[in-house]
Amino acid sequence: MEQMTGLDLKIKEVAGRIKELREIEGLSQQDMALKTDVSLDEYQKCEQGESNLTFAFIYRCSLALKVNVTDIIEGYSPELKAFTVTRNGAGQIVSKAHGMTYYNMAYAFRNRIAEPLFVKAVYNDEAQYKDIELTTHDGQELDIVINGYLMVQVGSHKEVLGPGDTIYYDSSTPHGMIAVNGKDCDFYAVVLNPSGEPIPELASSSSKEIKDKKTGFKDEKDRIYKKYIDVVENENCAPVSIKFKNTEKFNFAFDLVDALAEREPEKLAMLHVSNNMTERIFTFSDMKKESARTANYFKSLGIKKGDRVMLVLKRHYQFWFAMLGLNKLGAIAIPAVYQLQEHDFEYRFKSAGVKAIVCTGDGDTAHQIDIACQNCPDLTIKIMVNGTRDGWRNFDEEYKMYSTHFDRTEDTACGNDTMLMYFTSGTSGYPKIAVHNHKYPLGHFHTAKYWHAVDPEGLHFTISDTGWAKAMWGKLYGQWLAEAATFVYDFDRFDAEKIMPMFAKYHITTFCAPPTMLRMMIKQDLSKYDFSSVKHMTTAGEALNPEVYRQFEKLTGLQIHEGFGQSESTMIIGNMIGAPHKIGSMGKPAPIYDIDLFDHDGKSVPVGETGEIVVNVKNGVPCGLFTGYYKDEAKTKEVWHDGYYHTGDTAWRDEDGYYWYVGRVDDVIKSSGYRIGPFEIESVIMELPYVLECGVSACPDEVRGQIVKASVVLVKGVEGTEELKKEIQNYVKEKTAPYKYPRIVVFKDELPKTVSGKIMRNKL
Repeated sequence: MEQMTGLDLKIKEVAGRIKELREIEGLSQQDMALKTDVSLDEYQKCEQGESNLTFAFIYRCSLALKVNVTDIIEGYSPELKAFTVTRNGAGQIVSKAHGMTYYNMAYAFRNRIAEPLFVKAVYNDEAQYKDIELTTHDGQELDIVINGYLMVQVGSHKEVLGPGDTIYYDSSTPHGMIAVNGKDCDFYAVVLNPSGEPIPELASSSSKEIKDKKTGFKDEKDRIYKKYIDVVENENCAPVSIKFKNTEKFNFAFDLVDALAEREPEKLAMLHVSNNMTERIFTFSDMKKESARTANYFKSLGIKKGDRVMLVLKRHYQFWFAMLGLNKLGAIAIPAVYQLQEHDFEYRFKSAGVKAIVCTGDGDTAHQIDIACQNCPDLTIKIMVNGTRDGWRNFDEEYKMYSTHFDRTEDTACGNDTMLMYFTSGTSGYPKIAVHNHKYPLGHFHTAKYWHAVDPEGLHFTISDTGWAKAMWGKLYGQWLAEAATFVYDFDRFDAEKIMPMFAKYHITTFCAPPTMLRMMIKQDLSKYDFSSVKHMTTAGEALNPEVYRQFEKLTGLQIHEGFGQSESTMIIGNMIGAPHKIGSMGKPAPIYDIDLFDHDGKSVPVGETGEIVVNVKNGVPCGLFTGYYKDEAKTKEVWHDGYYHTGDTAWRDEDGYYWYVGRVDDVIKSSGYRIGPFEIESVIMELPYVLECGVSACPDEVRGQIVKASVVLVKGVEGTEELKKEIQNYVKEKTAPYKYPRIVVFKDELPKTVSGKIMRNKL
């Protein structure tokens, strides 16, 4: 059997994509033969990969199949929207036929109106005595000779062109060319798109910078954070540089909360609304005293510096007492969500070496913990909040008996000492344990001040269970560093109709929620609610669908500023206050992080290409980035190596420096040679008014390897029918390259999610 060359394999691959697209469009081989101006026999050979594929043929296929040429050649859509640079020798090889090699010089530019080609024509002595092979395609063409000599035939007319000569012609006229005068010829061929229509991406608001409706403010007040953070701002009060100092002895509870309590004891720290609508107001003086009581209480139970203490406290106000108390004591907090079951708790207790747990009295959580504890003898201290249970201590009654004063000592935990541990979301495999030190709170300064844009005299509301890392982003550290109060609503289940009246009632000024909850909000009649107090709005946790942004702005006038980070970090990339942004983009790197995008070989990818988001730590680890995975050196080395932290998330960077989320490294769907990111398809499906949520995943297929599957949650009152499935599929075909459409559409009541609210695509 004859061995296939790399070029042969490439031809087979491209031919397979053409066949796939033809079948999707419902075209016969005869239809395609007519559209590509070749005989049926020739078309069949091309589709089977048994014949060379000329650029003209591929180009006509792309027009017939409604895709970009690059989609066919490379198996993915280009992403650049304003310009592209192709270095010498770096063009995309389009085809190799008739003694010519074609290189596309703008393959990374989406929806281009021209195909600029660099062509190398090999001199062939035999060709001088034969008729020139002619071809046709729609549009017009410009050829420019660089080196050598080229004979060009247009219709029956022939011209010999030398270096610097050009020819422009109607390419629907039969034409062809060969190298002459005994040497090879290099030339440029620019093939114009016959439609001549403006590029949709250039006309779309998603590619344009949008001016922020609100700028930051110059804070001249002597804030406590200035002892630890130096900031340089631009004229719009957006951060240009953030540097940290005096961090080695920093302890958030002592150095921020207690210090603020001494300076402004009556300043509001938190407005708390319980599930039964009971309102509680806590000042910074209250927080100082209650955290001291809690530290003394924990100490009396035998909890000491370095002990691991799990907190399963929903949104109870006691969570803040416990976190600050553990900070002062030097014990390590491990927040967790209350939805965990017995096996989840057992895994976490053993993995982290948990000594004590502080748990809500609500629901079945304590029961699940008791079952888990049967196999975890090292967990010896169980404390309950908002309830009583046999074998458990009563926090609410007992802690009150202790002093409101807790002394700082030389041995007090600070700086590089471990402060906090978070189990990662675990979308695949068992969750890992990300370890943070006492510098971590400082890394959230920019999260709150420049992304949430909190007002020191305002009230910030982040929707998050305290078991999620997102709670540290929006409910404690950064907000209090910026001396802003937080609003907490201790609900059991998200209910947009209950939450939205609170914005006006409590005069909430800044707001952050994950996209999942924003999607639920825009399905309500927002005109019934008053959002006039809200000055700034943010989202993180998963990528934001542009349609959610547009709907929210249309209904409320508020721009949603997206941000990106992990349990392992603070906000890495974001749309900052006072800076322009682009709809659908994560924004630009935060000043404390040095960011790049790497390919599989660990090399930086050019503008417009997808790569893994990495953080450069060669010059030191920024405050806010984790120190490693607890007792898991192998996993730590997987993500920390060669001077970089590898996030496992992928994105591409545009020409203006904005980052666009693609997905997890292992989320990419590989179907019939195409590489498909799920988020693009999810964003399109979310544009449909009857779709509440959508998750896109890969489904195994014997023929194609994988196919696209869309799991859809419909709004109330809409029934999932076969007709609706077809409507969704056709809509995706119209809005994206046809090969990206979901061959499988299933309707679900809800999507599987991690405890942090992220869609688990591996379980769809």
